[in-house]
Amino acid sequence: MRKEKQTIKLSDHFTYGRLLKFTLPSIVMMIFSSIYGVVDGFFVSNFAGKTAFTAVNFIFPLLMILGTVGFMFGTGGSALVARTLGEKDWEKANSIFSLLVYVSLGLGVLIAAGGILLLRPLARLMGAEGQMLEDCVLYGRIILCALPAFVLQMEFQSFFVTAEKPKLGLAVTVASGVTNMVLDGVLVGIFRGGLVGAAAATAISQLVGGVIPLIYFGRKNGSLLRLGKARFDGRALWKTCANGSSELMSNVSMSLVSMLYNIQLLNLAGEDGVSAYGTMMYVNMIFLAIFIGYSIGTAPVVGFHLGAENYGELRSLLKKSAVIVGSCSVAMLGLGFLLARPLSVLFVGYDDALCRLTVHGFYIFAVSFLFVGFAIFFSGFFTALNDGLTSAVISFLRTLVFQIAAVLLLPLIWGIDGIWWSIVVAELMAALVGALFLVIKRKKFRYF
Repeated sequence: MRKEKQTIKLSDHFTYGRLLKFTLPSIVMMIFSSIYGVVDGFFVSNFAGKTAFTAVNFIFPLLMILGTVGFMFGTGGSALVARTLGEKDWEKANSIFSLLVYVSLGLGVLIAAGGILLLRPLARLMGAEGQMLEDCVLYGRIILCALPAFVLQMEFQSFFVTAEKPKLGLAVTVASGVTNMVLDGVLVGIFRGGLVGAAAATAISQLVGGVIPLIYFGRKNGSLLRLGKARFDGRALWKTCANGSSELMSNVSMSLVSMLYNIQLLNLAGEDGVSAYGTMMYVNMIFLAIFIGYSIGTAPVVGFHLGAENYGELRSLLKKSAVIVGSCSVAMLGLGFLLARPLSVLFVGYDDALCRLTVHGFYIFAVSFLFVGFAIFFSGFFTALNDGLTSAVISFLRTLVFQIAAVLLLPLIWGIDGIWWSIVVAELMAALVGALFLVIKRKKFRYF
């Protein structure tokens, strides 16, 4: 007889191999989610020109802000649901899960409608004008039509892990990412659809990523979770929002800071500065996706063992995670130096001056990879422990306070180089703050 493949469960003891195997689907999910902007940027830059490429980079942070509710409900909700599963209350866990999905879908519709109406004045307020303004509005409004699906996609990425179906979540995300890449190639590369083609490709791929999980969880399935009747639970909603506020804060702040970076670069180096920053952010999105995916993958495990009071397993998870994150950080620093030139050529090789600016900035920016993984993991770890306040403080300092202070002050000393160094300084400070909280909270959660 053939042996059945053993399913990894939240209640298991996690070795390094099992931990990596369990979190790998979440990591790949986040990488494929990040590919949306990267693929759009590549095709727009090479087939629609520098102004269109600048417009996409300029408006993209605002679009991400509008979709961050999905991260909040996904990370905050999955931690709460996982803890409830650890307490063996299956019915309550599914009721909370259903409530969160329905509420987030309704919010997605409202946010999309408001975003479409306000996009032009917001883009103009940020400094876009002329053809760049028109490109921002055109691209943004098409993307916003699929925002409810994008919210669900971000939310389900976390819940697939909690439902012990990370591989299924990976399959859905891969299908969504492949859809985006293929449609970009067809609509932009072959039919020369420009910004409209790139935006349509992304919107359709987000529909794939959001609707398929909705259908799966809405039917009878083999996972721990299923959509059904939901009892309104204000306390669960509040707990989810409070617990997921760190991820909401992180994504909103990152987008706000990106907008500030773009404004600073527009003043210091014009459209070239914004394009160079955009190229670095594409690579940054993929590298950060690895750390975010790992945090998403480990969060339900941490939440389950907290609920089951398995403190020895919490200590083991923290120790192994520190080793994994540290190893990845060093590897990413090396990759950053190796890939700086070829990636710059890939995106902006048609403009020598812009390419040189991008390569130079990339070498400085890559140093931040040593610290960013720890900052992200520490914040996600406290979210998994249902300590949303600590997680939010780390995220707030990392993505808003440190970044804004650095990007406003360092360019006064080093000019445009100060912008690249500001990212490094902010991530270093955030990692140190996260480590400090880890020491402060050790007695309460008993992880070491």
